[in-house]
Amino acid sequence: MYNWQYKEWSNFIYTLSHTLKSPVLLSISKTIEKNKQVYYDNLKIAQASLDITRWINYFTKVIFEAQKETRELIEFTVRKAKFFDRNRDLLNDRQMKAINRMLEQGIEGFIGGMTAKKYMSITRTSKATATRDLQRLQELGIVEQLGHGRSVRYELLLS
Repeated sequence: MYNWQYKEWSNFIYTLSHTLKSPVLLSISKTIEKNKQVYYDNLKIAQASLDITRWINYFTKVIFEAQKETRELIEFTVRKAKFFDRNRDLLNDRQMKAINRMLEQGIEGFIGGMTAKKYMSITRTSKATATRDLQRLQELGIVEQLGHGRSVRYELLLS
């Protein structure tokens, strides 16, 4: 049985980069991590026989998915940079801190949206200031209010 090790993965990526005459800048480990069992199932089948067709098909899908995720990450990063270029002078330090915290979550976004309570915790400010800051962000078109009353939350509008 042939056991795929890190060195073989590195050689494969190097060969792929060399063949494409361009570095392959993506992380397949994140893609594999999402569904490790499928990875292990395909690896086990490939190790049990000399036919690696299924493995090649699986790995091709992993690379395609990793490329898609890398593209999405790059697009998110560009939108984020443009967002800060547009809004830097409009934001106070508290707002900047809260928005940075929201953006730390990456493409997946800030789970549950921003609430006055979360804003207070992040910026260490009063409820009145948090509410006022969030309303100002809404007026500027930087966040969108979702819900009403106690369930109000805000989602960041990057575009």
